[in-house]
Amino acid sequence: MATKRILRQAVSAVSTAVAGAALAATGLVAVPAAQAADDYYAGAEGKTGAELKAALHTIISSGVSTLNYDDVWGALKTTDEDPANASNVTLLYSGESRSKDANGGDSGDWNREHTWAKSHGDFGTSPGPGTDIHHLRATDVTVNSIRGNKDFDAGGEPVDGAPGNLTDDDSFEPRDAVKGDVARMILYMGVRWDGGDGFPDLEPNDQVGNGAAPAIGKVSVLLQWHEQDPVDSVERNRNEAIFGIQKNRNPFIDHSEWADSVY
Repeated sequence: MATKRILRQAVSAVSTAVAGAALAATGLVAVPAAQAADDYYAGAEGKTGAELKAALHTIISSGVSTLNYDDVWGALKTTDEDPANASNVTLLYSGESRSKDANGGDSGDWNREHTWAKSHGDFGTSPGPGTDIHHLRATDVTVNSIRGNKDFDAGGEPVDGAPGNLTDDDSFEPRDAVKGDVARMILYMGVRWDGGDGFPDLEPNDQVGNGAAPAIGKVSVLLQWHEQDPVDSVERNRNEAIFGIQKNRNPFIDHSEWADSVY
């Protein structure tokens, strides 16, 4: 019996290898996600600092499918889908699961949050940074209004309707489970949007109260959050979904070690 089992395993292995070779010859082999990501970032290999940032900008700005603001509704229903309920989205700040159909502007609905507040650079909602779904998230309408265009920093008073979030006059602190997510979205925006295509050069800085400047803070706190809340499977899956829609990736999700080198 043992001999037969070994023979079956050997035949199976050979069959798999032959099938794989046949598929490779046709160019139809599915490339593992990790390998695909490595290939995607080949132009950044061996670089650090400003050179790495420039290389990543070129990579994540190439071959992109640009959405309009109406497209964002449908995109978020895919990227922010609740993994436990395909009829719902998970709201960024509150963590609540809410029906995909409750998208609008009324109390109790969810809407499109610009994690990098669009007034920080005044880029609006025309195709470009204002429609980049790497930083657009589903959030409760009221909580979105409370966050407004505040910078990110630690401290403040509890936010009604979003346990674990804090806010004060000039800053907002998201709940622990998404601190790193927020940080990586902001770090991405600073690499992706560097002043080309008629849009402002977005740069994280180390202050709050940035107002209309094309800057958002505090980068020192964001880097702490990046370390404290590492990338998880939900964030990786969202990155893959965005790659399918928008055709680019967030490098700080794929290579978290690059954050310290770039910033």
